[in-house]
Amino acid sequence: MVKSMKMGFVLGLLLILGASDIVSAQRSSYSRPPAPGRWVLLGQSQVDGRADHDKIYVGPGRGRFQRVQIRVDRAPIEFQRVVVHYANGRSEELNIRQRIPAGGQTRAIDLRGDERNIDSVEFFYSRDRWNARRPPRVRLYGV
Repeated sequence: MVKSMKMGFVLGLLLILGASDIVSAQRSSYSRPPAPGRWVLLGQSQVDGRADHDKIYVGPGRGRFQRVQIRVDRAPIEFQRVVVHYANGRSEELNIRQRIPAGGQTRAIDLRGDERNIDSVEFFYSRDRWNARRPPRVRLYGV
């Protein structure tokens, strides 16, 4: 009888501890902020050095975006200007740092007017002599 009482006490204690873990896990999931939106690749362009600008066509059908980010790989690029063209015909020039190293990226750049449909993004950069086998690549992301 004493043995069954001890066993009942231990089982009851385990049940209480398990229930408190479940409640605290639920409570902590409510207090966490929602996960931020995921970055979506909107397009990319291979910089060949023959021209001094490129354009990535996004298209208004891709959705609405609050922020963009430019990522560079293979070789550094010195940007002169970046212009976002919206589906409604308006444009916005983005203020980014001039030189982005290979493997680098801009900060998340907020678009004016909250969420916007992007038609295209134009990149103006300095011409350079990049390795013909591995010229720089610009990737445009949105969230």
